[in-house]
Amino acid sequence: MPEYDYDLFVIGAGSGGVRSGRLAAQLGKRVAVAEESKPGGTCVVRGCVPKKFMVYGADYGAAIAEAKGYGWTVKDASFDWPTLRDAIQDEVNRLSGIYSNILEKNAVTLYRERAEFVDKHTVRLSETGREVTAETILIAVGGRPWMPEIPGAEHAIMSDDAFLLGELPEKALIIGGGYIACEFAGIYAGMGVQVTQAYRGGGLLNGFDADVREAVLEVQRNNGIDVRFSVSPKEIKKTSGGYIVTFDDGSKIGTDLVFMATGRKPYTAALGLENAGVKTDDKGAIIVDKYSKSNINNIYAVGDVTNRVNLTPVAIREGACFVETVYKDNKTAFDHTEIASAVFTRPPVGTVGVTEVEAREKYGDDFIVYSTSFRPMKNVLAGKPQKCMMKLLTHGKKETVIGIHIVGDDSAEIIQALGICVKAGLTKADFDRTCAVHPTLAEEIVTLKPKELNKTTVVS
Repeated sequence: MPEYDYDLFVIGAGSGGVRSGRLAAQLGKRVAVAEESKPGGTCVVRGCVPKKFMVYGADYGAAIAEAKGYGWTVKDASFDWPTLRDAIQDEVNRLSGIYSNILEKNAVTLYRERAEFVDKHTVRLSETGREVTAETILIAVGGRPWMPEIPGAEHAIMSDDAFLLGELPEKALIIGGGYIACEFAGIYAGMGVQVTQAYRGGGLLNGFDADVREAVLEVQRNNGIDVRFSVSPKEIKKTSGGYIVTFDDGSKIGTDLVFMATGRKPYTAALGLENAGVKTDDKGAIIVDKYSKSNINNIYAVGDVTNRVNLTPVAIREGACFVETVYKDNKTAFDHTEIASAVFTRPPVGTVGVTEVEAREKYGDDFIVYSTSFRPMKNVLAGKPQKCMMKLLTHGKKETVIGIHIVGDDSAEIIQALGICVKAGLTKADFDRTCAVHPTLAEEIVTLKPKELNKTTVVS
């Protein structure tokens, strides 16, 4: 057997890559990790963590405005974007340092540069040109945002840029209808920006339950966001006072900031996969089996670069399963079903399991929908019209719970516990036997009544 420099070489120091590298090193393996950016990956550096801090920042503004209904008077309140921006970056740097320390403490070599394949056992480091060999290579480079190639696209920002703006615009145009577009529209609106959200489809959050999509549209509009459907941008022109965006229907929107939130793609460009013979799909995602192995026996991939379920906790679990499979002789595949997730609109979405449309496709008429929509107690004195939507789906005679969807305050926190219930296969009777905690928003989940005639709403 040839002598390699490392037993395992990981390309990418995000959540999945660091977890894999650490666990392998703890088993005595010689491990190296290459990262061209800050350790921590998308989640820590330019995704979940800084975004959630921005959501909190926007929520504080709303809370100040709503405090009057509860007897509080706040004088001379103002928002300073640079203060929040810089505080977030300080925390990002602290967390990234923790990731670096994790690798160092476990004797993992960290190369702070991009690695590209030379062959299936060799990578070349982009800055030094050094070539390194490894018996096994794990690809964990994640994904990157992308935007359509239209005239003037260079004037737009993407999600990676949103955390580092020099100043907050007075007006922002957010193009897209997915979770990133919806989240940042709510963030900027909460910071006092006049926001327009334009999407080529007929409803926000494509792929989510129809009732969630309708509820999120209400959320956006309650937050003062001008939501426009069935329009695609064709050109961005810079003017003396900002930008003019022309759409395919001939309409034009003037704005100070154009934010393209039009999707993400696996970050496999210029990785040299062709040199190793690694196959990808038409979106550039690395094709892997259930054990995260590519078509090349010694090359594996975890996380968003495989485009399976693009969530940080999933990448971490996939990384742990990779170590079990490769280094513990315990073939382990992560179960990608019934994964709870959240969208941090304001208020947020919490969801787990199947949508109503998916339930009908899978079970025909053998399912029941329970749902409610109500104004949370907290919103009454605050004078807020925003309602909370809850929905639960069951299947079969035992009424096994197969899906839960919530749009409302604290739904992201609530759905974590409810995800356990769905994963465990609990039934509606189990929910009914559970005593409510009163007065809470969450108590409604154990008192739900059937939706009228099990009708399915379709949002295009």
